[in-house]
Amino acid sequence: MLQISVEDSEIGPGEAHRWHLVPLTGADGPAPRRMTGYNQAKHFTVAQHAQSVDEPIRSYVASSFELTGRVDLDALAAALLHLVRRHEVLRAVYQPLGGDLGCEVLDAEEVAVKHVYAGPLETPEEVTRHLQEAFGEVDTLSWPLITMGAVVRAESTTVWFSCDHLVTDGLSSAIAVNDIATAYRSLTAADTGRGDADSGDTGSGDADSRDTGSGETPAAPRQPGSYLEFSRAQRRANRAMRADDARLDYWRAFRDRNGGLFPAFPLDLGVRPGRLYAPVASTERLLTARQIEEFGAACRARGGRLSMGLLAGLAIALRQEGGPAVYRGLVPVNERGRGDYAESMGWFINTLPIEFPVGPQAGFGEVLAAAQDAYGQMQAHAGVHFVKAWRLLAPAEYARLHYWPHAVNFFSYIDFRRLPGAGQHTAQRARLHVWVSGCNGVLHWLHRTDEGLFVNTIHVDTAQARATNRALLDGFTRCLTEAS
Repeated sequence: MLQISVEDSEIGPGEAHRWHLVPLTGADGPAPRRMTGYNQAKHFTVAQHAQSVDEPIRSYVASSFELTGRVDLDALAAALLHLVRRHEVLRAVYQPLGGDLGCEVLDAEEVAVKHVYAGPLETPEEVTRHLQEAFGEVDTLSWPLITMGAVVRAESTTVWFSCDHLVTDGLSSAIAVNDIATAYRSLTAADTGRGDADSGDTGSGDADSRDTGSGETPAAPRQPGSYLEFSRAQRRANRAMRADDARLDYWRAFRDRNGGLFPAFPLDLGVRPGRLYAPVASTERLLTARQIEEFGAACRARGGRLSMGLLAGLAIALRQEGGPAVYRGLVPVNERGRGDYAESMGWFINTLPIEFPVGPQAGFGEVLAAAQDAYGQMQAHAGVHFVKAWRLLAPAEYARLHYWPHAVNFFSYIDFRRLPGAGQHTAQRARLHVWVSGCNGVLHWLHRTDEGLFVNTIHVDTAQARATNRALLDGFTRCLTEAS
């Protein structure tokens, strides 16, 4: 699975179809009675503030993949509905509740999809514009928080969906692609008729639509664990925590040494404090499949993990470009584990601080060992959620800040080869599309596929940021290559 902007995805022209999620219990939905996750509550508050000052920051987490052969639109509609029915976080209605965020979940039988034929897209540029607009329709403050569709051609179809971050993370995208594709294969292999109970118009050119209520459900693996139940358990575990709690010692020490909870990106990006800039997005391959395999072997030979080798390489590249002799950054950590939540959709991400020395004379092996040790310390404190720590240790900033206060040093790595359905990613041209309308720093999402190591970058649109990012990535790649 490649993380890449939709503008660079090379999706061919075809007939545009949409499926809109609709409730069968009335437009307003049920009253909220359940609490949501820490990430969700803060994200929703940010969106409310942005709306109140008429400065919305829009974003989405979208995906696309290919089906080969002539598409069965009835089966595709049923597969998309299957996704929503399978993951209750997509059926939840979110509303403010007592200064926090609550939700209530519509039953699987209480949702349907309404099909709309959206007309022909005759050029790649028209496809891109259509997807940009469709992806951007998701809104944190409005239900539903997923939009779905397809671009249909005679012998292939690009299926897509877009979610608000409130209900998803990057790993969820691969899970959703696998769920849809598996359900579609099951339905088409069974070759069963779904009749009027499933999808509507198949694209003859009119704009009529009708609801899909209770289509045939494909054979499915064990029901995934509920993200909302996970969130409730996480809140219970942190409920009694106070600012002087010993569980916050790791965060407190990091804050004191760093001068705050948010470690600053240490290189010049040419930005002014307090300002958001238009984003620049790009994806490039840093190492071939053979090169990343050799680098992983070099890390193991030194007693380290490949992911920590990447972090060590980035820390060295930052130091060589003028960064500090101590690396301090934030690391997103997947909280799913390998049990009930392994294939669940939701925002299962905690964000934890990490720091380790990267002295001027330190070589790769020494920095890798320091990073590996720091990672172990970080993981020992994963039970405290970032949002909870922020609220307790910097309450004034938590209440005042609605975005990260400055360009933040951030490290992210995903091995997409290990996710559900990974064996089909190349054939399906599976893609992850992340977008935000404004930013104040630089974000690098490192990810590994069968083709090698890639980086998807979003940074502020300044001349200095372009130069800094180029120099950093070149130095990073050089460090990885030399370490092998």
